[in-house]
Amino acid sequence: MAAANISDVKELERMANKIRLHAIEMTSAAGSGHPGGSMSSAELFAVLYFNVMRHNPKDPEWDGRDKFVLSKGHAAPGLYAALAEAGYFPKEELLTLRKMGTRLQGHPVKGKLPGIEMSTGSLGQGLSMSCGLALAAKLDNKDSKIYCLVGDGELQSGQNWEALMLAAHYRLNNLVVFVDRNHLQIMGTTEETMNIDPLRAKLEAFGMNTMSIDGHSVKKIIKACKRSRTSSVPTAVILNTVKGKGVSFMENNPEFHGRACKPDEKEKAILEIQKAMQ
Repeated sequence: MAAANISDVKELERMANKIRLHAIEMTSAAGSGHPGGSMSSAELFAVLYFNVMRHNPKDPEWDGRDKFVLSKGHAAPGLYAALAEAGYFPKEELLTLRKMGTRLQGHPVKGKLPGIEMSTGSLGQGLSMSCGLALAAKLDNKDSKIYCLVGDGELQSGQNWEALMLAAHYRLNNLVVFVDRNHLQIMGTTEETMNIDPLRAKLEAFGMNTMSIDGHSVKKIIKACKRSRTSSVPTAVILNTVKGKGVSFMENNPEFHGRACKPDEKEKAILEIQKAMQ
């Protein structure tokens, strides 16, 4: 069961751009937030919530659901946008991001908002929690899939590699780890800050069924998810992406890791995304 099983590639691409629009509008209304990493992950959010995952917005705690953990919790605007579009809560609520009393905290908080599986934001911890969910599903003989999105800068935290060892040791083939490989973090490039390459070789050495794909291709993301279902070991998918994807002046600009658009920038960004949706 899914909120809306969209199989048309163009419609999924359109949904990804809707998510980008929401991310721009939400962070601009808040005057803060992290638009860049939300925009680089837009295709993944669209594919998971509208094509791949079994979930039910009318029954968020449905026992048979697949689960998604946003380890890079600062990309919450993208996740919130996907959840709202799927019907977990009214889209009008998106503009309350980071406001006093809102359910839409700057990072996801379980229990605050339907559809949030884990509280995240302390980088390096979401993958460990995902391993726990995957192992629990195995022990309970459930066929649920656990999907986790980590940032590439986040992989500089050693806890991720301990989690990967555990996932391989227990052969958690119901776990799919996506890496948002946009090469940028708050202090600059991952190569300059702390190089994580050769990333694919490392993931393979840790026992993962590893793929490296265009992270802005909904077709390739769907194909990777299908391939993960036949693996006997956990899967890692490196999503080669562009931070700030969809807006020319935001793309590959580390400034927009944690800065909202100014009013004039917001209008330009919205026009660019709307043009891409035509």
